[in-house]
Amino acid sequence: MPQIDLGRIGAVVSPDEGNAFVATAAELDEMGYQTIWLSGGQLDNLGQISEVVRATRRARVSTSIISVDRFPSDELAALYTGLEAAAPGRFVAGLGGAHGPKPLQTLNAYLDRLDQLGQVPPTARVLAALGPKMFDLAKRRAAGALPVLITPEHTAVLRTRLGPGTTLAIHQLVVVEPDAGRARATARGPLGFLGQLPAYQANFRRMGFTDDEITGLADRLVDALIPWGDAEAVAAAVQAHLQAGADHVAIAVTSSGPPQEPIAAWRQLAAHLL
Repeated sequence: MPQIDLGRIGAVVSPDEGNAFVATAAELDEMGYQTIWLSGGQLDNLGQISEVVRATRRARVSTSIISVDRFPSDELAALYTGLEAAAPGRFVAGLGGAHGPKPLQTLNAYLDRLDQLGQVPPTARVLAALGPKMFDLAKRRAAGALPVLITPEHTAVLRTRLGPGTTLAIHQLVVVEPDAGRARATARGPLGFLGQLPAYQANFRRMGFTDDEITGLADRLVDALIPWGDAEAVAAAVQAHLQAGADHVAIAVTSSGPPQEPIAAWRQLAAHLL
C-alpha cells in the first residue's frame, strides 16, 4: 500500500460548541502545519470536518479519530464524496473507536461497507492503532497507522512492524511549560483518563512500564509519554519520533488554560519544526 503524504508535522484541534476551532485550524494552516487533525471524541457531526476544509487552504484535514461506533459508514462516504469534489485529496479519514467484544470485526465490517460503496479508498484512510493486531489491520486496509502515547523507542519498533509501505503518524501530546510541577500536573489530566483504559495500560506494559508506574502515573511514565519543557525541548522530543522512523507527528498541545491558549505554543513550536 503506498504511503499517504501527511507532511512531517501536523496539529490536533479539538472541536468546540462554537466555531473558534475553525479559526484556529485556519491559523495553523497559515503557520505551515501540514495536516490539521480534529479530535474525534469532540466531533458533534461530520459537517464540522467540512467547515475546517473550507476554512483552510493548503493543509490536509484528518480526524483523530472518527469513531465507527458513532458515525455510520454511509454518512462518511457521502462526506468524502462531497469533499473530494470540492477539495480533491485534502480529506483523510482517521478511523477507529470500535468497542464491544469484537472490535476488529466491527472495524473490518465498517471498512467492508466503504469498499462496497466505492468511497473512502484505502489510500485515504488512517487507522488508530495501539496493539499488534490493529497495526496489522492498518497495514492491510489503510495507508497509515496512528498510535498515541508512545515513546520514540516504540516508534522504532512500529516502523519495523509496518514496513516502508504504510505511513506511521504519531499523535503526540505535549505541554509547553518549563516548570516541572505545572507541566506534569497538566499532563496527568489526559494521561489519567486514557491510562485507565485496558488497551492503553497493555500498551504501556509493552513499552516497559510497571503496573505501579501506570496506576500511580509516575514521573517516568509522564515524562516519557507527554514531553514537556520550553518550545525547543518539546520540538526535540517531536524530532525524536521522526528520527525513530515516524513519517508524521500530529502535535496535540495540552494546556490547563483557556481553549485559545495553545495557539501561542503552536506558534513557538512552528519556529523550531516548520
